[in-house]
Amino acid sequence: MMTASDHFDDAPSQIESQQFVSDMFVLIETAKRELDRDGEAASATLTTASSLLRLEIKRRSRAEGTRRGALAAWQIARVRAFIHENLHGTIHVKDLSAVAQRSKAHFARSFKQAFGEAPHAYVVRRRLERACHLMITSSASLREIALSVGFSDQAHLSRLFSRAFGQGPSEWRLAYRDDAGIARRREPSRHGYPQNTKSPPSDKIPPREA
Repeated sequence: MMTASDHFDDAPSQIESQQFVSDMFVLIETAKRELDRDGEAASATLTTASSLLRLEIKRRSRAEGTRRGALAAWQIARVRAFIHENLHGTIHVKDLSAVAQRSKAHFARSFKQAFGEAPHAYVVRRRLERACHLMITSSASLREIALSVGFSDQAHLSRLFSRAFGQGPSEWRLAYRDDAGIARRREPSRHGYPQNTKSPPSDKIPPREA
C-alpha cells in the first residue's frame, strides 16, 4: 500500500537544492564571461538557465501543493485507529474527516494520498482482513463474523469476499483448515506429538490485520 511520504518525491532535498543553486551559478557566470565575446552563446546560456529556473519553480510549487493537501502523521494515525476500533459499525467519510479535523470536501483526496485507496475501499479491505482472522481463530459462524466486522449480513460478506479473493468465505475457511490440519499431522513436535498450531499458508490468507 502507498503512504503519505510516497507522494513527496517531488519535494527537493537539501542536496538537490544545493546542486541546483550551484548549476545556476555556473550558468550565469558562463553567460557573463561570454557576453562580451559571443553574444549568441551568452544568450543561449541565459535561456538554458531561465528554462531550468522555471522548471524548478514548477517542481517546488507542485511539491508544496502536495504537502498542503496531504494528511499529517498524527491525522493518519488517528484515522487508522478510529477505523480499527469501529469496524463493527457503520463508518462514514464525514466521521473520518472529523477525526482528522479536515473538511469533508478535501478529505477523500487526502485520504487516498496517504493510504493509496479511497476510504470506502480501505474500510472494506480492513473488514475482510478481520473476517479472515476471525474465521481462523474462532468457531463463530459466518453470520456472526459478518455482523461483528460491520457487514450487513452473511451474503454481504460472501459477495465482497468472493470478489476480493476469488472464492467464498466458507470454501476459504474449509481449505485453510484442511491445509493447516495436514501440516500439523506432517510436522511432529519435538515430543513426537502433532503440533497444535500452524502459521496460515501464505497463498490462502490476505495480509494480516495490523
